[in-house]
Amino acid sequence: MKALIIGCGIGGPVTAMALQAAGIEAEIHEAYPRGAENVGSFLNLASNGLAALRVLGVHRQVLASAIPTPRMVMWSGTGKRLGEVANGLRLDDGTVSHTVLRADLYGALRDEAARRGVPIVYGHRLVSYDDTGDQVVATFEDGTSATGDLLIACDGVHSRTRSLLDPGAPGPRYSGLYSFGGIVRNTGAGGFSGPGGFSGPGGFGEPGVYDMVFGKRAFFGCTVTESGDTWWFANLPRRLGDVPADWRPVLAAAFEGDANPSADLVRHGPVGPALPVYDLPPVPVWHRGRVLLTGDAAHATSPSSGQGASLAVEDAVVLARCLREAKDHRTAFERFEAERRPRVERVVAYSRTISNSKAAGPVGRVLRDLMLPMFLKRSASQESLAWMYRHQVGL
Repeated sequence: MKALIIGCGIGGPVTAMALQAAGIEAEIHEAYPRGAENVGSFLNLASNGLAALRVLGVHRQVLASAIPTPRMVMWSGTGKRLGEVANGLRLDDGTVSHTVLRADLYGALRDEAARRGVPIVYGHRLVSYDDTGDQVVATFEDGTSATGDLLIACDGVHSRTRSLLDPGAPGPRYSGLYSFGGIVRNTGAGGFSGPGGFSGPGGFGEPGVYDMVFGKRAFFGCTVTESGDTWWFANLPRRLGDVPADWRPVLAAAFEGDANPSADLVRHGPVGPALPVYDLPPVPVWHRGRVLLTGDAAHATSPSSGQGASLAVEDAVVLARCLREAKDHRTAFERFEAERRPRVERVVAYSRTISNSKAAGPVGRVLRDLMLPMFLKRSASQESLAWMYRHQVGL
């Protein structure tokens, strides 16, 4: 059996390696003419995602360039500590959730897939496919085509495959937020030199901790590495398409008056590209014939849950197992959807709730800051998060 994989982001290489481990040949077709070595900011790789990577034997390559971030502390814009929750649960070998540059994660997975013999073809933007019943033929924008037994979509929230599979499929849903990210070098753990300052270990700016700030006008998150660099991100409520000539003063102004160094950090380092935050409402059709949607193409979640990459890795492992165990691809696809849909739609809904709280209006902010400490206290128990972080998949 041979699978054509559409997309070489995070999900594509992992899916190819999982299928290969199940005895299925795979080749990746990427729309862009080159790799994504310098694309994106950073992302959370939760413990459940690391556990799934461990099944494929690629977790060490990823952890080599990642930083441990096992805790999250929530703050109000006034500087009040609202509470703390775990960012994932420890694996049996002590591994915790990590934060990793997207380019490093992509590079580690892409390189390992290539090392294992997976062909990767760039400049192959899918325009159509023909499912003949016995095979599927993918046609690309450059006029070339490829033939396989299966076509697996790993082409993200704006998936071309999804619209071809079901022209009536729902499109991406804007969350009301723009996302930004940046890294400020040599801030010093607990000692950013800007006027706001960090309060040091045990307070804002402790290494290994995500500080999450529900500011007056925007949401801010950051973690400080042991070497003293600050990795930060921001979510700014904004009408879609309302794009200024320069985001930096707009973003810094949104954090003015918040009791933390967010505005100073925005001013002192590079600000990554402004990206609208999308998720997907439930997608009715995940598969038809020999074609299947996976990852963000099927169930994109906003970054607020920190689960997007982890869910894509879980999908890859489960799909490979279903294809290996089932008598045919139709049965495998049905089993895959039955196993994955309840979980991923729960994560998408959970993440959307968090995103909505970041875009709260003046009255909503007051209610949120009053209610959040009680919610966090109930959520502080690791068992309350077990449904998300202790989920185990295997080949």
